[in-house]
Amino acid sequence: MRAVLTGVSSTVAGALALTAITLAPASAQGVHEAGGVKFTVTRAVADLSYPWGFDFLPDGSLLVNEVEGRMWLVSTDGERRIEVTGVPRVRAVGQGGLLDLVVAPDFGTSGRVYFTFSEPGTGGAGTAAATARLLREGDTARLADVAVIARMEKKTGSGRHFGSRIVPAPDGTLFVTLGDRGDADRAQDPKDHAGSVLRVNADGSIPDDNPFADGAKALPEIWSTGHRNIQGAAIEPSTGLLWTVEHGARGGDEINRPEAGRNYGWPVISYGRHYSGLRIGVGAQAQGYEQPLHYWDPSIAPSGMAFYTGDAVPQWRGSLFVGALKDQLISRLEVENGEVVAEEQLVVGDYGRIRTLRNGPDGTLWFSTDEGEGALYRISGAR
Repeated sequence: MRAVLTGVSSTVAGALALTAITLAPASAQGVHEAGGVKFTVTRAVADLSYPWGFDFLPDGSLLVNEVEGRMWLVSTDGERRIEVTGVPRVRAVGQGGLLDLVVAPDFGTSGRVYFTFSEPGTGGAGTAAATARLLREGDTARLADVAVIARMEKKTGSGRHFGSRIVPAPDGTLFVTLGDRGDADRAQDPKDHAGSVLRVNADGSIPDDNPFADGAKALPEIWSTGHRNIQGAAIEPSTGLLWTVEHGARGGDEINRPEAGRNYGWPVISYGRHYSGLRIGVGAQAQGYEQPLHYWDPSIAPSGMAFYTGDAVPQWRGSLFVGALKDQLISRLEVENGEVVAEEQLVVGDYGRIRTLRNGPDGTLWFSTDEGEGALYRISGAR
């Protein structure tokens, strides 16, 4: 696990915010093979400290979050970057910090980005999602009009299980995934945000068709409940449906396709066990709780996920990719008719802890590594 860090405000992070920095050039890492398919992994951006979320701007440049509280704008060739100012203060402790980052689908007209972070407050911290406009002026970049659009109201001192991902849906709404903050029972409380998937409009208002929109039985922004610690989420291109992957305890990492108003069982059911070895809840199944589409036992400690839509490695198109922290690998899952039908493991132990996966603008697949000397890597076809 990453060492405990001190919370940082990007506006106080130092003079680097105003200076373009030259980075080490990208370098090829080697050719790999899996399932008869050869592919090349290239380090595209080096010299990053625990990079978490990242995404591509329309011109091919990158935004990258470092967990300690810094956001970087990186040039298309990966060799220059400037720090983005205006990032809200985060409580970077344990698994918390500046987390996911997504460029809005309409960025070309709105200039908006979305991001998640561990928000400090009374009692400690909780996961929050925010929107802002990215303004670029010469060698400077800043966030303007920052607004929180979803937040975990109950703050605690725990450094565990913040989640979190933010995913734009085809209908213009946003899904936000939240961990249980290390307090499992919170995931079964419909009046608590912890351990849930939220669904909000882009301005933070509640969609009328949310399952609990009237707030009578559950908080109106809740989409689904009973999740432990969702650290990966993606929209399936062929269906427009949300898929998620979450950490189990000792085993029981699971992939779900969260549906409106459904309960996914944590901590009543699980395919894993407590770290003590004792059974979790009532076992693996119980009436009223949904079953996962796929699970791992023992745990791989999954993080980011992405459906591959590119053509750099055409044999993989349509596959679901999941990164793993503990097992330091990328799992490629074949999906047919909404079911996981096969799995193979790539780059096992070769690049460290895999954090986030994204489709690149050139048809490649990118990933980040959760390391003190972290980096962004690009996967392309072997030449």
